[in-house]
Amino acid sequence: MSTTERLDGRSRLPRDERRALLLSAALEVFTVSGFHAASMDDIADRAEVSKPVLYQHFPSKLDLYLAVLDLHIDSLVFALQKAIASTKDNKNRVKATVDAYFGFIDSEGGAFRLLFESDMNVEPQVRQRLNRMTYDCAAAVSAVISLDTGLPKEESMMLAIGLIGCAQITARHWLEKDGKIDRDKASAMVTNLMWRGISGFPKQS
Repeated sequence: MSTTERLDGRSRLPRDERRALLLSAALEVFTVSGFHAASMDDIADRAEVSKPVLYQHFPSKLDLYLAVLDLHIDSLVFALQKAIASTKDNKNRVKATVDAYFGFIDSEGGAFRLLFESDMNVEPQVRQRLNRMTYDCAAAVSAVISLDTGLPKEESMMLAIGLIGCAQITARHWLEKDGKIDRDKASAMVTNLMWRGISGFPKQS
């Protein structure tokens, strides 16, 4: 069977495009219903495919959930790394980092909820991925802190965890309030808060 044929005889998208469509539909269903209440039938209906087609791509609901997580974790980590690399000015780096979180939440609010408000956080494979996300984000920030301040690795990582935690929690609050504060203003407020804190750690002699 060619990649342009459906199991039921109708034409379908190429495999990669179909997979992207299934992941998008799964994100919508998981965000609204949570993992446990969501069903593969619901996701197949949302994607307008048959359930056998869905199972061709993802053998189980957990496999599908993890694939959705991986996609959006990679997206957030890449956005953060890109923000940090966008300038050599540290105050602007803080601003770019905060903007990355608020930008991600503005364009992918459903994904943000899935990453930070999931009912599956106790599932070992989910927790492993979320821990990796936190570590990868913090490591990118920590490298800059260590280079700029001369602080040891563990101390730099502690500060980095504090910074990304601040960005995550304030962005979540902004999302929960449905953007009642203008996004640029909210981002600027958080940037100012974080910069006043981290700029107090000068280069070690």
